[in-house]
Amino acid sequence: MILKNLTANESLTLSHDMRWIDEHSWSPVSSSKEYSLTGALIIDNAVRQAGRPITLQPPSAEMAWITRATVEKLHTWAAIPGLQLRLTLDDERVFNVVFRHDEPPALEATPVTEMASYDMDSWWVVNLKMMEI
Repeated sequence: MILKNLTANESLTLSHDMRWIDEHSWSPVSSSKEYSLTGALIIDNAVRQAGRPITLQPPSAEMAWITRATVEKLHTWAAIPGLQLRLTLDDERVFNVVFRHDEPPALEATPVTEMASYDMDSWWVVNLKMMEI
């Protein structure tokens, strides 16, 4: 799995063990309903053109570890408003995405082992919240 910063032309390799946990819990169809002054039901249906959530997380805390150096780079990218990224999954599907800051935290990282301090090679587990644009 590769996440590419389209502005800086930099790429990060993420673990192939990361799972897209909300892949099938989103519908491209949007609907709203209201009643007219006469009492008739008015239903509006449309197809969403963007906004599909892509939440990546490991199946367990024992899988999909990444280094602190990768976490630091992800943190830097997540701090750039509107940064566009290209996510390439292991099955070669490609999505243009941004971090989902409307559902904080967009990036959540925890160390595999609690220590007083960490070097750039220490292992971390991350959850990434993004959305397709």
